[in-house]
Amino acid sequence: MTPIRVLIIDDHSLFRSGIRLVLERQDDFELVGEAGNGLEGVKHAKRLSPDVILLDLHMPDLSGLETIPLLQDEAPDAQIVMLTVSEDAEDLLEALRMGARGYLLKNIETDFLLQSIRRAAAGESVMSPHMTGKLADAMRAPIRGGADDVKLSPREKEIIVKLARGDSNKEIARELKLSESTVKIHVQGILRKLNLASRVQAAVYAVEHGLVAAS
Repeated sequence: MTPIRVLIIDDHSLFRSGIRLVLERQDDFELVGEAGNGLEGVKHAKRLSPDVILLDLHMPDLSGLETIPLLQDEAPDAQIVMLTVSEDAEDLLEALRMGARGYLLKNIETDFLLQSIRRAAAGESVMSPHMTGKLADAMRAPIRGGADDVKLSPREKEIIVKLARGDSNKEIARELKLSESTVKIHVQGILRKLNLASRVQAAVYAVEHGLVAAS
């Protein structure tokens, strides 16, 4: 039997170690790699071609949600399963909208985690029982906002403001203490989310939607 190839992307090394120990005890799993941030995880995903990617939601520089489309580009056959402490229904919905195969809370039982990874590898959707009710409630709730109600992360809002100011990627990276490659990925994510073609359009969007004051 070919083992299920798993990649873990999580900024907490102790948590990664715990998952590693769990998977190594199973004959049908192979932990092919670990990454402590989204950028590193994308590189590993491209090189290792995992079957399932366990992805944390809240990470520095690049969040799990921002990492999803990059993983889909580099490892399109991998099934992405969020493994997080966030019980926020909006995080759940956004992850599923962006293409995550599942959403699991870190407090789940070991057996449930293993079964969920197996099901995700087989193409099934998986979710912590606690989140199932929240998903149903969220789906029943009235939709707020209009076509322009796009959810930018706090980091993306910081960056789009600086785009409106005319800053280059290098200047933004220096000010926010990020790498230029991270800033570039954030800019691409902003353009993708807002369905815009250029930094100039992003700057105009920021002014028109009150993210910065028009001068």
